[in-house]
Amino acid sequence: MSNLFVWLARFGCALALIVVTVGAWVRLTDAGLGCPDWPGCYGEIFVTESLTIPPDVEAQYGRPLDAGKAWREMFHRYLASTLGLVCVTLAVLAWLNRKDPEQPRVIPFMLAGLVVFQGLLGMWTVTLLLKPLIVVAHLLGGLATLSLLFWLARGRARPLDASPRLKVLAVAAAAALVLQIALGGWTSANYAALACPDFPTCQTQWWPELADFDEAFVLWRGIGIDYEGGVLDHPARVAVHFTHRLGAIVASLLLLAFAVALLRRPDGRIAGGAVLAALAAQLALGVSIVVFGVPLSIAVAHNGGAAVLLLTIVNAHKRLFGF
Repeated sequence: MSNLFVWLARFGCALALIVVTVGAWVRLTDAGLGCPDWPGCYGEIFVTESLTIPPDVEAQYGRPLDAGKAWREMFHRYLASTLGLVCVTLAVLAWLNRKDPEQPRVIPFMLAGLVVFQGLLGMWTVTLLLKPLIVVAHLLGGLATLSLLFWLARGRARPLDASPRLKVLAVAAAAALVLQIALGGWTSANYAALACPDFPTCQTQWWPELADFDEAFVLWRGIGIDYEGGVLDHPARVAVHFTHRLGAIVASLLLLAFAVALLRRPDGRIAGGAVLAALAAQLALGVSIVVFGVPLSIAVAHNGGAAVLLLTIVNAHKRLFGF
């Protein structure tokens, strides 16, 4: 495996973390439709905060220009495009070095395919007007890209002599975390972060009676609906938020059990400590979002914290499964 490949994988991993975090910033500042077209912005490819559009062009796109939102959206697209180029380059390098027995081949090709699909999801996010299912899929695709790049950047890790029981716990913790991240994305995409403004209760109740779970998780509502600002009524948003809290309890218990199991092993203390520290930080950020009324900095940090927590799990899996 060449030094260029390793360096590029590490650069891509850092860039992917930035892209995921900036994507959260764009979403949380309601800039997801700052550009109503794709891949340009009101027909322009290069956009700054001083962007001006002729009234007839603005009318053609049917959405008034907000230059700040347009710039934030395009800034994210520029970063994501650079990341896509990095992933494709890794695949090319893997092909050129395919005779090297140390060269990973499958993951670089997976990454190239994934970033192409991510580009389509980015387009559909705009053309389908922030449909929550597409927004969540785009979020998960970004985190999958980050995880695969981290796997490459991490290189070979010294394996842990783990029991089958610990491996099962590792898989369960990872699955719970991914599901919880998806629930977090669904909460954000449906503008339900403040549906339960109190903590630890929700609507002053331990189990909110007005929660409408039937409407909360309708995955597809047809074409042409503008989801900016959300379309769910208040009871459905309460159900979404409350489900995210329940998921946090389940995921935290599994992640805590996994971290403790690693900490009990002399060769697993660093990996276990990383999981535990990331979990504690993420829980603190999640509670702070509610207590302080969704401040932008904490909400963005919560999204970035989810990505870091996922990377600690990926790191532990690399140690446990020995490749």
